[in-house]
Amino acid sequence: MSNSNELFKHLRMSELPDFENIELIPIGSDGIENNDKMGVLSEELPILPIRNMVLFPGMVIPITVSRQKSVRLVKKAYKGDRIIGVLAQANNSKEEPQPDDLYKIGTVAHIVKMFVLPGGNTTIIVQGRKRFEVKEFIKLEPNLLASVSYLEDNFPKKLNKENKALVSSLKESAMKILNLNPEIPREAQIALDNIESPAFLVHFLSSNINAELKEKQGLLETLDGIEQATKLLEFMMKEIQHLELKREIQSKASSDIDQQQRDYYIRQQIKVLQEELGVESPEQELDGLRAKGAKKKWSKEVNDFFNKEVSKLQRTNSMSAEYPMLMNYAELLVDLPWGEYTKDNFDLAKAKRILDADHAGLAKVKERIIEYLAVLKMKGDMKAPILCLYGPPGVGKTSLGKSIAKALGRKYVRMALGGVRDEAEIRGHRKTYIGAMPGKVISNIKKAGSSNPVFILDEIDKVGADHRGDPSSALLEVLDPEQNNSFVDNYLEVEYDLSKVMFIATANSLDTIHPALRDRMEIIEVSGYTVEEKIQISKKHLLPKQKEEHGLGKDSFTISDAALQKLIEGYTRESGVRKLEQEIGRLVRKITKSIAMNEEYPTKVQAADIEKLLGQAFIEKDAYESNEFAGVVTGLAWTPVGGDILFIESLLSKGKGNLTLSGQLGDVMKESAMAALTYLKAHADDYGIDYRIFDQYNLHIHVPAGAVPKDGPSAGITMLTAIASALTQRKVKSKLAMTGEITLRGKVLPVGGIKEKILAAKRAGIKEIVMCSKNRKDVEEIEKSYISDISFHYVDAAEEVLKIALMKDKVKNPIKLEIKE
Repeated sequence: MSNSNELFKHLRMSELPDFENIELIPIGSDGIENNDKMGVLSEELPILPIRNMVLFPGMVIPITVSRQKSVRLVKKAYKGDRIIGVLAQANNSKEEPQPDDLYKIGTVAHIVKMFVLPGGNTTIIVQGRKRFEVKEFIKLEPNLLASVSYLEDNFPKKLNKENKALVSSLKESAMKILNLNPEIPREAQIALDNIESPAFLVHFLSSNINAELKEKQGLLETLDGIEQATKLLEFMMKEIQHLELKREIQSKASSDIDQQQRDYYIRQQIKVLQEELGVESPEQELDGLRAKGAKKKWSKEVNDFFNKEVSKLQRTNSMSAEYPMLMNYAELLVDLPWGEYTKDNFDLAKAKRILDADHAGLAKVKERIIEYLAVLKMKGDMKAPILCLYGPPGVGKTSLGKSIAKALGRKYVRMALGGVRDEAEIRGHRKTYIGAMPGKVISNIKKAGSSNPVFILDEIDKVGADHRGDPSSALLEVLDPEQNNSFVDNYLEVEYDLSKVMFIATANSLDTIHPALRDRMEIIEVSGYTVEEKIQISKKHLLPKQKEEHGLGKDSFTISDAALQKLIEGYTRESGVRKLEQEIGRLVRKITKSIAMNEEYPTKVQAADIEKLLGQAFIEKDAYESNEFAGVVTGLAWTPVGGDILFIESLLSKGKGNLTLSGQLGDVMKESAMAALTYLKAHADDYGIDYRIFDQYNLHIHVPAGAVPKDGPSAGITMLTAIASALTQRKVKSKLAMTGEITLRGKVLPVGGIKEKILAAKRAGIKEIVMCSKNRKDVEEIEKSYISDISFHYVDAAEEVLKIALMKDKVKNPIKLEIKE
């Protein structure tokens, strides 16, 4: 009984040779053997180590010995008094154990019988007598010999009600285990019924309970009989729970098999009914999938993967929850356009005509797109930078992508990235999740029906990031020509070639785009439209579109150019045309209402009619203010909705030379003001400024519209001119505006947003603009007709700015500066 995984296994000892001739020691009423027959026990005992079992007093068990020391010991003892000490070995090693490997409490055993079995092994039948504790090991050779003290059981002779209930629970639990475990022989029940002694019952059950060696040794070392019985009951309850769970699992497995057979029969019936009704059965669906898969132009790896998925579907119960998930996945595989491409139309002249017809202005952008298409025509692949159209809202970035798709004859798809924070939106969810689906890239490719569409990544600067991942990083693989030929979607699991897709991104701002993502794209600025361009866009696109949407004919009414200009300048303030389209729609609705109600309406809308139809203009045109005040200079600024003009005001007041900045200025503008002031302090003599003024007068610089945050380097030379005008009380040149950054050395640096700023200046009636000479190239890119009435002064140093901007005349009623000696 080297392993007690099953209860009451010792009852099979009758299978041993000559078991009938074994003479056992009589058991007393206390469950312990009769010592009168055995004689007095010695204080020195030969020790037999045993593995994987514990011998309890009164128990009869077979022990097979194979180690040389153990064989010599039992043969010698069998010839003598047949008394040995049995100690359990703490480890499971087959080597000869050392004293430290043995537990210190064991059981004295009487060798009842010894057998030499075929193969050389020796088996002994032993009967446990009483417990002992090792004081010390006296000898190690030729076998272990130990000095011992004997331990008496502490089991009450007379049981109280509580103890009787405990013993009764032990018997009931044992009977329950017998009923739950069919492998235990029925003789065990007879043996239990014949046990009258509570002490012997505890030892009997402790010996046969299914527990670990350490736990059984713990029961042996528990001398208090009631405490041992309590621990034993805990182990038996665990065993009952284990057996009940085992029976439940077996019962469930059996019922599952029965259910599967029942389900098979029902499915066969359903199949027959579906055939009668003409409804596709699961087998027919799978055949359809295989037929579609056979027509696909995919690689051998993908084909093998698809066939594996279909085989998995075939093995899955069509009524199970997993079946529709597997079916959806297989259908996605066959629905994707593997290797399916539309033929490109490389008529570049036609492409140019389409771009010109769809978009007024944007000459630089359209030229770059034609270059891009020309390279694609000559090279034949898409390994080129991804285009990113960057500019303010409503300038036609997304519609440019539509025009490119129309010019090439490709499918067009658009993916809105605004507010996307989950990486799974790009790469897809893993199939292990309920409700998993592919990412937007693969989903849109499926929707397009070809592997080479024009793919618009709209609002790429609005991509966010949170605990669910960084979508910007996921886009790196999509937009890298060196990697996207083997893009792997988490849901799809196999590589998909995106290298033939023409990706075009759009953005309003470059600051929030991931640096690595920005590096993969070629930035093309789509700046705002001039008033003339907006008039042409309104006449060619916006007005016809709004007439159609409101059910009016093309000739129902017309709008003059003057009326459109008034509409643009008085009701919109933007670089693009989105707000303009809304206002034209509002105007068309007014006329539609008049037509529907048979009221009079203007068939040709003039400028005077705009206010009658739309009410008072709510946007005041940016206008230049006179140069009657010293220290007031017109600057040019860039805003997300286009260019604008701003006024820098500076004023002197008696004080201690303090500098005050107001108007909700950002750090960069504050630094520009301090740099300009320091430059003038250093060059005061050059401009006829008494240096003592800086210590005796406070300087206040203010930018109106204080509720609007303002920042940027563009106001550097504007602030310089404003401070110089305030200090000298000289007039600033009339109808002059400027933009540019300044350094402490007086060097003028270039700035951005030139086209938008020039358009703002033109709207305000500015006639001359001062800017850095390095911005000349930006001006040359603007169509000449738009800037024909503006003069440009290109400068490199601060003294050039002041020479152009400051007049020799002083303002009317200049401030009298009183300088103390």
